[in-house]
Parts: sequence; structure tokens; C-alpha cells
Amino acid sequence: MTPEEIKALKKNVSAKKRMATEIASKIHDVVEDTFWTEYQTLPALAEEAIAACEAWKAAQAEYETKTKAAETA
Repeated sequence: MTPEEIKALKKNVSAKKRMATEIASKIHDVVEDTFWTEYQTLPALAEEAIAACEAWKAAQAEYETKTKAAETA
């Protein structure tokens, strides 16, 4: 793999992590500020958070696999 490809993979991992963090922040805001009026939004936000974390985990695994393969090549 080229350094540019590795950099692109790492950037993808960071973007996925940022998306998951943003959803976690939304959950935090509901819990801290508007729990009693917006509690019904939590299940959907939780599903989004799970999907975002799974996307991050897949991107991280791809990055680790491909960078290890590049190191041994």
C-alpha cells in the first residue's frame, strides 16, 4: 500500500469515530438538558450510535489489517 492509501484509511477511521462521537454527544445533550421532554428520541439515537460504532470498528479493523499486510510485504 502506498502512504497515501494508508493515510486515506486512517482518515476514514477518524471520520467514523467522529460520527460516533457526535451521536454520543446528542445522547448526552438529551439526557442532560431535555430528558423529560425528548426521552422518546433515545432509542433511535441509540440505534444510530450502535451503527456508527460498528462502522468505526469495521474501518479500524480494515486499517489494521491492511497496514499489517503492508508492513510484511
